[in-house]
Amino acid sequence: MDLNKLANALIPDGDLIAPEEYENIFPARDVAKGAEVTRLAPSPTGFIHLGNLYSALADERAAHTSGGVFYLRIEDTDEKRKVEGAVESVIRSLKYFGIKFDEGAEIDSPLNKYGPYYQRQRAKIYRSFAKKLLSQGRAYPCFCTAEELDETRAKQTENKETTGYYGVYAKCRNLSEEEIYKNLQAGKPFVIRLKSQGSIENKRVFRDAIKGEITVTENDQDVVILKSDGIPTYHFAHAIDDHFMHTTLVIRGEEWLSSLPVHLELHEVLGFKPPRYAHTCSLMKMDGDTKRKLSKRKDPELSLDYYRKAGYYPLAVVKYLMTVLNSNFEEWYLKNPDGDYRDFKFKIDKMGKSGALFDLDKLNDVSRNEISKLTPEECYAFLKEWVDEFGTDTDREHFSDKEYILKILALVMGAGGKKKRKDIERAEQGVRIIDYFFDDSFKPERVYRSDAQTVNALLESFAEVYDPADDNQIWFSKVKEVAGKLGFAVDNAAYKADPEAFKGNVSDAAEILRIAVTGGPNSPDLCTIMGILGKDRAVRRLLDGRLNA
Repeated sequence: MDLNKLANALIPDGDLIAPEEYENIFPARDVAKGAEVTRLAPSPTGFIHLGNLYSALADERAAHTSGGVFYLRIEDTDEKRKVEGAVESVIRSLKYFGIKFDEGAEIDSPLNKYGPYYQRQRAKIYRSFAKKLLSQGRAYPCFCTAEELDETRAKQTENKETTGYYGVYAKCRNLSEEEIYKNLQAGKPFVIRLKSQGSIENKRVFRDAIKGEITVTENDQDVVILKSDGIPTYHFAHAIDDHFMHTTLVIRGEEWLSSLPVHLELHEVLGFKPPRYAHTCSLMKMDGDTKRKLSKRKDPELSLDYYRKAGYYPLAVVKYLMTVLNSNFEEWYLKNPDGDYRDFKFKIDKMGKSGALFDLDKLNDVSRNEISKLTPEECYAFLKEWVDEFGTDTDREHFSDKEYILKILALVMGAGGKKKRKDIERAEQGVRIIDYFFDDSFKPERVYRSDAQTVNALLESFAEVYDPADDNQIWFSKVKEVAGKLGFAVDNAAYKADPEAFKGNVSDAAEILRIAVTGGPNSPDLCTIMGILGKDRAVRRLLDGRLNA
């Protein structure tokens, strides 16, 4: 059989470039020895989840810890699954968590010398190499219909055999030259398949960058490398792209281990040195007493939208994931509570070899800790970003008064002060706990422990003497004075000696004021709250807090 003639018949030259020319078009990268070149290569399906962020963080840290490059490639070979705006969604979602690409699809960078970064735009590169394999007898055309393939798969399943296109089931592998040209003249659609030289009887030891040495079986499947529309399959495209984009390390989920034999053979027949592969373990969660994989159907926390809508502080999510990625990060984090996580020496070989347990409670702890570190300005920016996207119109109106919000945050969140509030884990909570500073969202639950006559007398008396110019000391002295006149103990020792002689102590009186002004018995410093509200609003709340006698 004239293989060159067959290759030309199946893939006409057209505008194809000789395969060896691509080595000059995509020269080696100018990076230091040991620098990793990694990539995130999602399909544009529109759904980006926690697993993507987990992998992207590992890719980004591996590249930037070593002084390398992290790029974005879009594997859009499956046109049917493409979702408009999906690429922008990937970039936007990862940027929200502080993960940025050095080059790639939709990235404006001077490093963009290895594109196009969309696989469908690289079709002629793949066709050139498919043609080369055809001319070498390492690939062949397959005219099997979908129905024929389904029948084969059903037969294999019935016989409890490995499903696929191999051995006696590879019907088109040994077609004669006459049969091939007859099919072409009849206009039958065809795909190009790899003519595998492997055998499942042969084993080889492969060193995974995470899992260490593993034994893999040789590939014997004649996988499709070019589909009938001339677009490659993922298997073929990724081998060529990783070579010419000079990827040194491919970090991917362990579900790809089953495809590893195919990928190793493809690199071999193409004459390429494969990148190092690192297969991450699946993200797991406890379900009762057992572990299981996070599920799109069962677990809302798998979606990145979950964290944005709930208002998790993005840096907290990243720092938590770092504890999952590298077991020694947690120790580093405790020693460097204010340190930049990027200063941590991330290592691929420190990643877990078995299921990584995702613990939402632990994430909440990290988030509370990180939010507590924010300055008033940082806290405002964080909350406002959430309000702008997910808050109500009322929330957005509140946050339009930045100076007022900053005063509130300095008090309520402890932002910028020595006493940090550490019970807020999400923006949504932070926004809701300041609702009482605004009349249109103030929903008081005024339940007092004193009778109506005492409550009303106290509120009216304090409203008369309240002055926002008073400092805390003067403010409290007025509380004591009013409370004392109404039968509350202003001396704690006297109250302890004979509590029945008083209506309560001064803290009980202050609680009545607090409930009237804030709507509940617990709040930060009441004097400061009343000062932020202003005299008119503070006095009005005192008087509105009176009970019907």
